[in-house]
Amino acid sequence: MRRVVVTGMGGITALGDNWPEIRAHMLAGRTAVRTMTEWDRFDGINTRLAAPVPGFSIDDRYPRKKTRTMGPVARMAVRATERALEDAGLLGDPAIRSGRTGIAYGSSFGSPAPVIAFAELMTAGTSKTLNATSYIQMMSHTAAVNIGLFFGVTGRIIPTSSACTSGSQGIGYACEAIQWGKADVMIAGGAEELDVTESAVFDTLFATSTRNDKPHTSPRPYDRDRDGLVIGEGAATLILEEREHALARGARIHAEIVGFACNSDGNHVTQPQAGTMEIALRQALADACLPPEAVGFVNGHGTATEWGDIAETAATHAVFGERMPIHSLKSYFGHSLGACGAMEAWLGIAMMQEGLFVPTANLDVVDERCAPLDYVQNEARRLDIDHLMSNNFAFGGINTSLIFRKES
Repeated sequence: MRRVVVTGMGGITALGDNWPEIRAHMLAGRTAVRTMTEWDRFDGINTRLAAPVPGFSIDDRYPRKKTRTMGPVARMAVRATERALEDAGLLGDPAIRSGRTGIAYGSSFGSPAPVIAFAELMTAGTSKTLNATSYIQMMSHTAAVNIGLFFGVTGRIIPTSSACTSGSQGIGYACEAIQWGKADVMIAGGAEELDVTESAVFDTLFATSTRNDKPHTSPRPYDRDRDGLVIGEGAATLILEEREHALARGARIHAEIVGFACNSDGNHVTQPQAGTMEIALRQALADACLPPEAVGFVNGHGTATEWGDIAETAATHAVFGERMPIHSLKSYFGHSLGACGAMEAWLGIAMMQEGLFVPTANLDVVDERCAPLDYVQNEARRLDIDHLMSNNFAFGGINTSLIFRKES
């Protein structure tokens, strides 16, 4: 089977759009969470916390003709992809339009704002804002489609819209497309834009944090005093390439993808199951032909929801035991839903390359109901590892696990 490597990485996050800037913020203990006073007008929404990307705009970068089909989620996805293609040395390369480059990219939803136009049509019988691009901006595969249109990609398109596993599924399915010879290069990742409706989804489940006057103290993954998640936004893109194809053009290799697994609980739409999570982790190890001892760090899902944290850590402990170091990057960026799997893969690879892993922010006292693991707290940890596992779990009981190998 063909080997798959990561040759380009780029993203848009609430703490910056490049690794050195993001790294500096995280090492200083700064998170992106703030109080959203603009949400005060929404009755019945308890949380006022979110992690928005400040000042993001591509209006002065691309002509209107190129962006008219893009809502904010697609704009972030396109800009993240441009940065990743630049990093890979493939921006403008004929290979992108050759038919041997494809896209596997996801978001949990498109842009919510255009939904209003359709709602007005249904309730009032007319809509002043409905136009030819309304559906294109709101459809769940808007990020994948707009990336393809913008860069002229003519290979296969695999839209992944599976809530919190959209980005990780995108990477995994892109890897499989290359392994089985369906493409030589794949643009993979995920994106999400912040909207109050996304917070409302979790608010109705009493799963959001309400530390509204202390945004710097939430979310608190794995912590005894956590009170729920915080929604964030962003985008991240990985350029995946068949290894010989990358070597032939002299590409820099960030990491190799050696394992991927995806399964589903088949039990409940919002109650995670440790047993099937564990199976996904073991399947990723089997796919990589690795024993558990070969993995040096776990990039956890860590949403700071009670049963999610407990189930995830139980599954991780069942596979790796107490020795496994683990952290959650959602403590810095909030839960960016469709983007999180790709963002965490990007930053996880960067940390593995550097041998420095940031702690989980706000993790003061580990919940005794969470399984015993080596929780990285308070300060960064220097580790020289060869393999990183990155896990994500979504509504509907969808579980994903990715394993990356450091390029030697």
